[in-house]
Amino acid sequence: MFDHIVRHGILVTVTVLIICVLGIIAALRIPVQMIPDLEVRTISIQTSWPGATPQDIEKEILIEQEEYLRNIPYLEEMQSSANFGSAQIELEFPFGVDITETLIRVNNALTQVPSYPVNVDEPRVYATSFSANAFMYFRISPLEGNPRELDMDMMRDYVEDNVRPRMSGVPGVSQVDVGGGAARQIQIHMNPKRLAERNLTLDDVRTAIAQRNRDVSGGEIESGKRRYLLRTMGRFEDLDDLRELILARDGDGITRLADVAEVELDHFKIRNKSYVDGRPVLSLSVRRESGSNVIAIKEAMMQELVLINDELLNPEGMELQRTADDVVYIEASIFNVWKNLILGALLATAVMYLFLRSFRATALGVIGVPICTIAAFLGLLLAGRTINVISLAGVAFAIGMTLDNSIVVLESIELERRRGLKKLEAAVAGVRKVWPAVLASTLTTIMVFLPVVFIAEEAGQLYSDIAIAISASILVSMVVAITVIPAASARLSFSTNTEGESRNDHPLQARITDKIGWLIATPRRRVSCILLTVVVSGAIALLLTPPAEYLPEGEEPKTFAFMNAPPGYNLETMTEIGMELQDYFLQFVGDDPARFSRGETAVPAMSYLNMGIGPQSLRIISESTDPSQIDELMAALVRKYETYPGMRAFAARGSIISSNDGGTRSVNLDVSGADLGALFTVARAAYNRAEEVFDNPSIQTRPSSLSLGQPLLQVRPRWERAAELGLTTEDIGFTVAALTDGAFVNEFFLADDKIDIYLYNQQGPGASLDTLQNISIYVPGNTTLPLSDVAEVIETVDTSSIRRLDGRRSVTLNIIPPRSVALETGVGIVREEVVHYLQESGAVPAGVNLSISGAADQLDATRDALSSNYLVALVIIYLLMVAIFAHWGYPLLIMATIPLGIAGGIAGLALMNLLGAVTGKLGLGGFSQPFDMISMLGFLILMGTVVNNPILIVHRAISNLKEEGLLPVEAVREAVSSRLRPIAISTITTIVGLAPLVFLPGAGSELYRGVGVIVMAGIVGATIVTLTMLPSLTVMVLEWSERKGSSAVASP
Repeated sequence: MFDHIVRHGILVTVTVLIICVLGIIAALRIPVQMIPDLEVRTISIQTSWPGATPQDIEKEILIEQEEYLRNIPYLEEMQSSANFGSAQIELEFPFGVDITETLIRVNNALTQVPSYPVNVDEPRVYATSFSANAFMYFRISPLEGNPRELDMDMMRDYVEDNVRPRMSGVPGVSQVDVGGGAARQIQIHMNPKRLAERNLTLDDVRTAIAQRNRDVSGGEIESGKRRYLLRTMGRFEDLDDLRELILARDGDGITRLADVAEVELDHFKIRNKSYVDGRPVLSLSVRRESGSNVIAIKEAMMQELVLINDELLNPEGMELQRTADDVVYIEASIFNVWKNLILGALLATAVMYLFLRSFRATALGVIGVPICTIAAFLGLLLAGRTINVISLAGVAFAIGMTLDNSIVVLESIELERRRGLKKLEAAVAGVRKVWPAVLASTLTTIMVFLPVVFIAEEAGQLYSDIAIAISASILVSMVVAITVIPAASARLSFSTNTEGESRNDHPLQARITDKIGWLIATPRRRVSCILLTVVVSGAIALLLTPPAEYLPEGEEPKTFAFMNAPPGYNLETMTEIGMELQDYFLQFVGDDPARFSRGETAVPAMSYLNMGIGPQSLRIISESTDPSQIDELMAALVRKYETYPGMRAFAARGSIISSNDGGTRSVNLDVSGADLGALFTVARAAYNRAEEVFDNPSIQTRPSSLSLGQPLLQVRPRWERAAELGLTTEDIGFTVAALTDGAFVNEFFLADDKIDIYLYNQQGPGASLDTLQNISIYVPGNTTLPLSDVAEVIETVDTSSIRRLDGRRSVTLNIIPPRSVALETGVGIVREEVVHYLQESGAVPAGVNLSISGAADQLDATRDALSSNYLVALVIIYLLMVAIFAHWGYPLLIMATIPLGIAGGIAGLALMNLLGAVTGKLGLGGFSQPFDMISMLGFLILMGTVVNNPILIVHRAISNLKEEGLLPVEAVREAVSSRLRPIAISTITTIVGLAPLVFLPGAGSELYRGVGVIVMAGIVGATIVTLTMLPSLTVMVLEWSERKGSSAVASP
């Protein structure tokens, strides 16, 4: 076979070029993203009920929906929340669930809900994942110097109808959300005096509108050759139609709606406000489709932005601008990986040249690098993957590994040349001698990733991109090594040593070989070496293994800072606070970052100030002009927030893996029970205890307030009086709603838009606490009475938001430990120092349960999956080597290096963090590399790579023993001597190839640096073990095997 390959060099060249062309096409076609698309396993249900209190939403919507949703198969968790005017349920399912089928089941369950109150919108059901988070942010604001004084809050409908469809039509965009402003509303302002004069009530008006505003289909009528569709028309066609509505007839007199009310097209009450750099705006956020190219989306969106401004907004006195986007960070991250990849390849090439001292030989050795890199893109395309930071890191990790096979084959061919064979014969003999070892090392590296397929958690989904990139590169590197290298070697003249220098005469190589020979010469030294290696490795594993994190956040230099107000705050009060904050922080927008570095300002320079204001909370999104100052900016925002009494402040960096609230480091403490008062009491105790046991933790609560402090007015009818007047609860409640905040009546179709019709009092929405008891209640008999005559108004307190977990009321504390505390340690502290402490101190009454969830659960599940799959990987490696060596015992020699290589990886991680701590103390910019689930992939890579060099030595030693008839000690000594040079080349090229990924920080490097550290240090440790403990162990096993064979022959 190899003779045929070597003789047909043109065929080999053409095949390689075809692979390269296909790979380049693949690289151009693969979508570009920040991280791989994560599997969708959460389904959200949103139900809107304008004007409804959380208490009514819980009873009328959540409990009803939960009753049918809880029976859906595979449901793991159900989180519900009731807020003013809206309900939301999040259903979480296990990894691997068929989300399409599950969506159908969810919709079917919701259809079983018997009924909803009037004015409850149809539930909106959609699947969500972190990959689908918004990644581009825009704003619409008035043009500078525009003479039209536009109220941006009133322009929402125009944006919804005209701008959003254009932006949604950009290829790759899945959804565009509009924030701020208010939707259109038809308002009917009733005149109570005129109503009473005509003996009409508000309910009469509602009934008249409902009876008139409908069309009725009448089927069809046939007449002759024609068929007619039949409809009875009743819907209002315009506002004049509504004004002319007949409410009552008294003799010849007709009362129309215009006689007792004024009708106008207006908007809902403003409940949220948005500002960017001090200007009121409407905000738009863009989400992408799964598998789409974010860079292509941005380019197309920016082109569409120009057209939207020219054709739609500028003529209306507005403009659309980009506020921020994650694409900048994505581009920087991908550029950083490309830079490190190219630098690593150049360094590896330089190392090869230093060893080979031949331009031709070096070029021949590294020719596989671009081929394997291109092949990796082809593999990603065939697997339906994307170009992202994770997959590119996999390509970079493979650079040093792809050189291993070429180095082994190249060295073997050169050895055959030095033995006197001609170029063609040396090429065939050289590749034939080492190809079993090359095959073994390649298959072990590839097959070790097979268990990744069975890791369903997010970490496994991130692993798979690295696995595919490395596997494709390594597989093609083997093909290049056994085809391209020998075919080219048969046609090129080169020498891999300096003139006159024997390959085994290098002083350093000779000294190393002599030391190894001395080490394996006596049984005592061999046993001592083995025991010392095992003890040191065990000590490293026991003493230096750090506590685990879940996933790296992939943090951008962007902050999301929240301020939650005590219950009862309104939008006007929060707007006043927001304007004060805006005035304070605007002075730092566009400032010189050096001023903060010199201590001249208390706040770092900010790129922009994006503020959102609601009645209960305020949110600022911003980026520091100098990315290194983002933590200081977060601290400054929190400090300023906390100057307002009673406010809770929380800030987190933007994340490309989880939601922007520290999700992958969050320890969720769920407090569940039936009594909200008891839940809030326990939650406050837990909050205070967490602040005691952690040094400055970030704690966010759901609900945002931990007290029953939301002012609530209860209208309690006087039942005897109401019965005397013929009034029902519905009559009183509808009248109270209409004459205060407005009451829904019906819907009006304006063009294709459905607009709500609301009844109001004559002054419009809004009634004061002083006038509430005096509002007029219409009663039969041409009479109006004050509300106080038929009902009692009681002022009390309740909660402004209700959270439910698996059908029970709950309060959740999202506790994010400080950076110095790993998630695993944080979970232990919360469990022992918070949960157990509160339980033992009697602070948790009967009926209240405490449980830990969030990233803590995912950490445990992922670690369990990794542990079991590591064992599967070990079994696969062993069986592969058994098949290649045709022996059940020899592979165990090779596998003995795996746990020792892992110990090297742990030691490397500890040294990396020690270096980061030292540089931090020296003021050189400290850093820390967490031991997260992505970093643990390094151990899986090590399992497939640390066996490569041991395979070379064991395979050569066995050949020396069987074919050359050498004694075990001499067989192993010669094996080490002959393989020392390729081992040194492959080890050093792999290390320098990984070095840029490990030691050059940059955007996105926190996602893969841990893997690089573990792989690099593990390979160093495994190489030391390969040249010390492995020869000792191999000699002992071969001697034992010979003695056993001799005994078998001697016995009769």
